[in-house]
Amino acid sequence: MIGTAIPTPATSRFGALFGLAFMAMNLFVLGATGHIGAQVLELALARGHRVTAFVRSPGKIARQEQALTIVQGDPLRADELARALPGHDAVVSALGLPPREALRPSTRMAEFAASTVAAMETARVRRLAIVSAAVLFPLPGLRFAFFRWFLRHHACDLVAMEAVVRATALDWTIARPGRLIATPDARYLSARDALPAGPLSMSFRAVAAFLLDCVEGGTHVREIVGLVRPRGDA
Repeated sequence: MIGTAIPTPATSRFGALFGLAFMAMNLFVLGATGHIGAQVLELALARGHRVTAFVRSPGKIARQEQALTIVQGDPLRADELARALPGHDAVVSALGLPPREALRPSTRMAEFAASTVAAMETARVRRLAIVSAAVLFPLPGLRFAFFRWFLRHHACDLVAMEAVVRATALDWTIARPGRLIATPDARYLSARDALPAGPLSMSFRAVAAFLLDCVEGGTHVREIVGLVRPRGDA
């Protein structure tokens, strides 16, 4: 069952930097049991938002709190998504593939996107922040050429996923982070249609922070954004 929160002031990490306050939002999170999604869940709740985690396996989410609703469902089923979506302000999609599946030909990411946008259009939810990958940027050098070859099947799927999202009238943001690692550093650098200069690795938490900052601040609407970690220690 999905509850609708009465909007109350909530300060985000982004807003705190500038002394701003955002209204608490009702967020719909896909991929909440994965590396990025779990960080989205944690940060969103810490910022005072209400969160619905739409997952295949609810038992994988141990936390229990009033602001969190867990809904079991299949993200490939637009009808199931559409039933759970009404009343939400934004969808944050951190869906991904297991590493082995990402190395084989697949259309799963494009299928996830198709079901997500169809459900959003049905439920009249307009805001979407979704994760892609920096491998899609045409960067020079042998290192990037190798990774484009190594991840060629996943890259083709991500290209199709992005095309599905970009063809909609939704207010979307596509995040393309670099290599992801597990650290507590939530800092990031972002650039429209490019990968910023900086270390190519970044944390799952930083990607989650970027996604939340976008939906809170209404920034990077209908933009593809490259993400890296700032230079220097946190």
